[in-house]
Amino acid sequence: MDALDPLILARIQFAANISFHILFPTITIALGWALLGFKLAYNRTGNAAWMDAYRLWVKVFALSFAMGVVSGITMSFQFGTNWPGYMEKVGNVAGPLLAYEVLTAFFLEAVFLGIMLFGFSRVPNWVHTLATCLVAGGTTLSAFWIIALNSWMQTPVGYEIRDGVVHATDWWAIVFNPSMPYRLMHMLLASALTVSFLIAGMSAWRWLRDGGGEGVRRTLKASLYAAALLIPVQIFVGDMHGLNTLEHQPQKIAAMEANWETRSHVPLVLFAIPDEKARTNHLEVAVPSGASLILKHEAAGVVPGLNDYEGNHPPVAPLFWGFRIMVGLGVLMLAISWFGAWNIWRRGVDRLPRWYARALVAMTFAGWVATLAGWYVTEIGRQPWLVTGILRTKDAVGPVGSAMVAGSLTLYLAVYVVLLTAYIAVLYRLARLGKAAPDAKPMFPIPGAAPGPAEPLEEGVTP
Repeated sequence: MDALDPLILARIQFAANISFHILFPTITIALGWALLGFKLAYNRTGNAAWMDAYRLWVKVFALSFAMGVVSGITMSFQFGTNWPGYMEKVGNVAGPLLAYEVLTAFFLEAVFLGIMLFGFSRVPNWVHTLATCLVAGGTTLSAFWIIALNSWMQTPVGYEIRDGVVHATDWWAIVFNPSMPYRLMHMLLASALTVSFLIAGMSAWRWLRDGGGEGVRRTLKASLYAAALLIPVQIFVGDMHGLNTLEHQPQKIAAMEANWETRSHVPLVLFAIPDEKARTNHLEVAVPSGASLILKHEAAGVVPGLNDYEGNHPPVAPLFWGFRIMVGLGVLMLAISWFGAWNIWRRGVDRLPRWYARALVAMTFAGWVATLAGWYVTEIGRQPWLVTGILRTKDAVGPVGSAMVAGSLTLYLAVYVVLLTAYIAVLYRLARLGKAAPDAKPMFPIPGAAPGPAEPLEEGVTP
């Protein structure tokens, strides 16, 4: 173990921790707003099917929130153990932003989540709805602060260096740094699409098993419509984010496109095997002038090449493939959501093809894969810098030996595999048990609403 590079091991360990952690905020950020939508729909219609959906998905939210808290604490310890140079150098900026996240967002979520979970029969309807709204807002506020810090690490402004330590000079510029608005919108939309496909996939799974009831049909329809509307917006925001990255981190774009020479008429590489040693691509399949059209909006547009940044650019293969996985899944999400939304609009939920429902089940966690791919592009893309232009990754690593890091990494990975497997198993168990009991009564009676459960499937209708 001692022969392994402690820097590489520390990077792998942090990557493993953040990869596991980000899965759960990616769900809670948008699921809070989905729960608010279910609650408002119930308040408006009095249909108990919406409360059936709320009762199921609030449990998923609570479980995801708990997993995110635990994994986040573990990750934060590594700032002191594996990366002490980070806080020594930029702690005057990173510390307050992390504190703002805890004080303004985490406490808000934690306090009112209790009312969401246990206040069904203990508080008035408006209080429960308000609690749901505050928790949803808290998740977004939490994302705001974390993305602000991460974006500042990518495009740092509003600081000065005194005695080798970064000090803030303009907090407004730090928080709203040049890449922050694009990253925030991209992440919020990624969360919304992750949740849309999570709800659609689990609803389709229940629909295939036993029809699931009216609540399942309503959440399936709502999630597919949401995905169909949001994916074009995400494509637009992603394009804007890419143009911003080209302006501030051109070497990252060059690695994503595996473009070695600065030139015009740069092709859009669909497939290749980048060879960083030879500084070329093998087996390249490309669309002529495609990258120039996308990045410069003209075929003759000049796109920077990696050879202009030799020794100061990120590894090419992870960015090249990570970006294509993210984009490929985005295109697949677009096709699946539009096909489903069109079918529901024309024929209704009950007449969706069974093969399509199975495809939705297969796509249940596609949002996770796309988010991780995009996150790797973002984080690996600023290498060799931990904070661009300020702190190199190798200068922040601590004096922990490789054997110690390798041992804790092995333990982390084993625990994460067990926890993730258990988490997914619990989700499906909740879905399987989520159908309303025959004598279930809606919470918070709405004047004029039927007192019984959601309406059953019509006789003779088979999904």
